[in-house]
Amino acid sequence: MTATTGSSPLISGDDPVASARHTLVPDMRARMERLLPMCRSITGNGVRATLADVADAIPLDVHEVPTGTAALDWTVPREWNIRAAWIRDSAGRTIVDFAESNLHVVSYSVPVHSTMTRAELQEHLHSLPDRPRAIPYVTAYYSETWGFCLTHEQREALADDTYEVFIDSTLADGHLSYGELVVPGLTTDEILITTHVCHPSLANDNLTGIAMLTTLGQLLRSGPPRRHTYRLLFIPGTIGSLTWLAGHRDEVTRIRHGIVITGLGDAGRPTWKLTRNGTDSVDRAMRHVLTGHGPHRVMEYYPYGYDERQFTSPGFALSVGRFGRSVHGEYPEYHTSADDLEFINDDSMADSLLILGEVLDVLDDDGTYLNLAPYGEPQLGRRGLYRAIGGAVDRRSAEMAVLWVLNQSDGAHSLLDIAEMSGLSFRTVREAADQLLAAGLLEPAHA
Repeated sequence: MTATTGSSPLISGDDPVASARHTLVPDMRARMERLLPMCRSITGNGVRATLADVADAIPLDVHEVPTGTAALDWTVPREWNIRAAWIRDSAGRTIVDFAESNLHVVSYSVPVHSTMTRAELQEHLHSLPDRPRAIPYVTAYYSETWGFCLTHEQREALADDTYEVFIDSTLADGHLSYGELVVPGLTTDEILITTHVCHPSLANDNLTGIAMLTTLGQLLRSGPPRRHTYRLLFIPGTIGSLTWLAGHRDEVTRIRHGIVITGLGDAGRPTWKLTRNGTDSVDRAMRHVLTGHGPHRVMEYYPYGYDERQFTSPGFALSVGRFGRSVHGEYPEYHTSADDLEFINDDSMADSLLILGEVLDVLDDDGTYLNLAPYGEPQLGRRGLYRAIGGAVDRRSAEMAVLWVLNQSDGAHSLLDIAEMSGLSFRTVREAADQLLAAGLLEPAHA
């Protein structure tokens, strides 16, 4: 790997933590508030409305893929839309209403209007006995059925002999919608960042991913070109990644690193799920950055979860891992109405954004160099380097970084190698390398 000088940090300024917490997080929260009421699924107008909101902030290319299009071993399904749904008791009182929460209807429910017994209705109801006040999120994407989700307290209160049920939905040929932003870099090597847009009113999973990927797009476009080209994907889970992969075989070959983001706003510790290899550059960059941020979790790869399992399937074998906080299925709010905006922690959002920014900085700014004065330690004072170090916030770390870079720049060790060996932050090592480059003591190593 070669490079010249490092780019500016993605989140810069004297206090990037304050910048993220007080400037960027409020915008992300405002976006989540707008998106929360929209009824999203793997297809439909809710996804289009969501992508339109994102497109107000970044120049998103929205693609419409027709029903029936081959997506590797899958096929783009029919499009689902819903306008209204309710359950009424024998007195005509509405006891469950889609207008109050779009979680009340099983996603992809076919239309129905019928009067039925309580026993017949129970076969189409979903609730959580262990979380009696939460509405579960249930889907039926690939089977033609219908159902309602409600709190267990509501379900237990059903006492009438008959109920009227109504779902005004359509399941017809249409399109699968997804959004894409490509931010050109100095090279055609790509970093892929992707998030799913198919969940309805669930905040952590995954309005946080949608809001944060939008903010990352704004940050990437606002600065000078970075070394990598960035490809940001807003896609429905599973079928979206399969559809994109099927139609972008040429682009796939350019992807060097990838991150799936989801669940970024809860109070849990930052978590990285390793790539299929477990030792790729993005794994090392993430480990290094997470170590500097405090308590964290690194999970071994397993072929389940979110879209990382599509990108890492053996035919593509891309270097893609997953970043979030609490892991799906391991917190009680997951896939329930309790995953609301009150569940989102602003400090966690800021921390997640800073971690992602630092990881991207490492991937963009890593490089391998040669010491041009390798016989003994060069005199740094007459080259002005000690004056530069003296102005550093942490003079001792800056001084040690210069010595580490000089000692290890033999064409075999990258700056990330040096940061790992020294225990110094990658940014400190990168700044030392930039000073040595300016002083004529380093040059990029070329294969």
